[in-house]
Parts: sequence; structure tokens; C-alpha cells
Amino acid sequence: MEQIIVGVDVGGTAIKMALITPDGKLVTKVQEPTPVAQGEDGILQKVAQLADELLCKHGYAKQQALGIGVGVPGPIDSRNGIVLQAVNLHWREPVLLRDKLKALTGLPVAVENDANMAALGEMWQGAGQGAEDLVVITLGTGVGGGIIVHGNVVHGINGVGGEIGHITMTPGSGSICNCGKTGCLETYTSATAIIREGMQAAKSGASPALATVLAEHGEIKAKDVFDAAKDGDSASLAIVDQAALYLGLALSHLAIMLNPAKFVIGGGVAAAGEFLFSRVRESFARFVPFTYVVESTEIIPATLGNDAGVYGAGWLIHSQLDE
Repeated sequence: MEQIIVGVDVGGTAIKMALITPDGKLVTKVQEPTPVAQGEDGILQKVAQLADELLCKHGYAKQQALGIGVGVPGPIDSRNGIVLQAVNLHWREPVLLRDKLKALTGLPVAVENDANMAALGEMWQGAGQGAEDLVVITLGTGVGGGIIVHGNVVHGINGVGGEIGHITMTPGSGSICNCGKTGCLETYTSATAIIREGMQAAKSGASPALATVLAEHGEIKAKDVFDAAKDGDSASLAIVDQAALYLGLALSHLAIMLNPAKFVIGGGVAAAGEFLFSRVRESFARFVPFTYVVESTEIIPATLGNDAGVYGAGWLIHSQLDE
């Protein structure tokens, strides 16, 4: 009897769900709005309903499902399957997700933080394949991360292992971060940071190119800054160089502590491609004192995109098969 895994990525906007074979092939996927207003019970009932519908639609009986892996944005007690808090879902108190979803579905359930889950997905079926020691970083609205050592996620004592975006890059200076501190990596390399710097350059007259974009569209996107930099706009190039400098510096710190085989970088900012990655590698090489570490460490783009989460959720169940 063919077996299948249900992978779920629960976000504040959408629930993404996929059926994945035990060897990592994605059979099908679906996405539906997250019923945040219905509270934790409404969200979990929606996950259970979607799982039943997806299995039935594609000809799988419930007993063919090996389990459900679930990723949620927020700190997790992964051992006990408890979501300690999920602000984007309006979960202010701990949620016994594993036990509740198991009761609703009758299937084994594994729970993980969404960023860690994306890291596991890239390790299993993405750019991290072949490496058991890697760091996955997402450059989006903020800067997220997941650290994997010997194939296992680093959670730390409070579940905040991998919060790479809040490494302090400039003590005592820099912009204020959402965490309340100043000078965090997130304030230099996120899309939000690049847009902030681009707006300042446009409004101050330092970048005529970005001023034109702002006048025509009423906003500036991170892609606009990269496009202007590629076209030779000096202010935009300075913004890109600053983001690459601090990202490379942060990676050098992580390399000395963890010595991973790969840094896998995803998120919207990573879409800038080699224009960004080449600069990050230069910065990384500048700050790492050991040549052999520079030579053995890959800094590469993520490959799974928005599917990284559901693949990682699948890995949560896959990894338990031999236990």
C-alpha cells in the first residue's frame, strides 16, 4: 500500500498544504485563506478538513497517511508539539497543537517553527541537499533563519535558535529594529531596510533614478533599488553594497561558530541573484580569517521558494520513519 505524508505551512494569511511521498516527491498542493478570526480551534479544524479533502481527492485512504507535519510562525516546544505563541495567528497563549490536531485527524503530528521548517525543506529537497550542516536565511520583510547541525535543527533553550536577523551589527547605532534594539542585521539586509534606504535616497535627491520611480509609482520596492544599482546609480549601489557587507559579516560570524557546508539564502531580496551574491561572498571572504573555511563554504540561493515550508513539514514525518 502506497504511503503518503501531509505537509502543512500555517501562515497568518494562508494555509499551504501538500501531499509528499516518503522519498520527497510533491504529489499535489493547495492553498486556502487562514481563518484567523475563528481562533485556534477554527484554524486546526480547517487544517484537518483540508487534509481529509486532499487525501480523498487524490485517492489516499486515511491509513495510508504516515502523519502530518505542521509549521507555524512563532516559538515552538517541538518535543511536546506546543506552539508557545503565534502573534500572526493571534495565539497569545500556548496551543497544544500536536495533541489537538491528532485528536481531530487520528494521525501522528509533528510541529516546528516555520523558518526552521523551511530550512529542513531546503536540506531535504532543495539547495541544501547533500549537507547536514547548513544555515538557511530568508531575506524578506525581516530576516529569518534556521540552523541545522548534523541534520537537526538548533532550537536553543527558549526555541529562538536561528534568529539571525537580530545579530547586532553596529552596537550603539543604526536604525531601530522591530525587536526594539538598534543595529540588527535585519535593519541592513531586509527588503524593509533596502526600501527605507531607497526612499531616503529618492527624497534627498541622492538618487534621481529612485526619485523618478517614487514619482511615477508612489512607492519604491527593493527590486527598484537593485535595478537602479545595476544601471549604475551610485546611491542605489551604495545601499546594495551596505546590505551585502553586513550580510557577509554576519555569515562570517556564523561560519566561525558553526562551520557549515552551506549558507542557503532565500526570500524576495535573494531574487537579485549574483549581483547580490557575489558581493556577499566578497564580504564573507574579507572577514573570515581561515582561507580553507572560505573555500569550503558555499553561499548559494534557495531553490524551493514558497514550497520550502511544506517540504520541511514533510521532512518532520519522514525523519521519524526510522526511529
